[in-house]
Amino acid sequence: MSGNTKAYFDVEYDGKTGRINFNLFEKDVPRTARNFRELCTGVNGFGYAGSGFHRVIPQFMLQGGDFTNHNGTGGKSIYGTKFEDENFKYKHNKPGLLSMANAGPNTNGSQFFITTVVTSWLDGKHVVFGEVADDESMRVVKEIEALGSSSGKPSKPIKIVKAGEL
Repeated sequence: MSGNTKAYFDVEYDGKTGRINFNLFEKDVPRTARNFRELCTGVNGFGYAGSGFHRVIPQFMLQGGDFTNHNGTGGKSIYGTKFEDENFKYKHNKPGLLSMANAGPNTNGSQFFITTVVTSWLDGKHVVFGEVADDESMRVVKEIEALGSSSGKPSKPIKIVKAGEL
């Protein structure tokens, strides 16, 4: 699984800063990858910079992408409020996958999650469209995961201070 586009988040958390680099599977999931990439660059006048990770559950995932309400109830895609599930070609078969959060079939917006373990029960329900690109990025993901809780509420704020395309 190799992507043909790279994106990044610069994140502030627990007094630290770190970068998470992503490979986006734009060849196989082009609409979903484009949505994420353009939300990283902010080319449409809105996007991930300034938003945070509102839900972090250890041994599961980190969720973010609600740049409108900042609590998991908002966000929007570059195509409008919601867009359809593109395909389920990639499975949730390893840690470090980038997948769309949703409220049911065909309700993708801007919210995403990064897996920290295998989450195969999500296959066919959430569109995987990328992956954490390198070990240093995964180290940052694991440090952020440690700020999570079983309820999902992070113990400290986790902010995406900058995002873009590499």
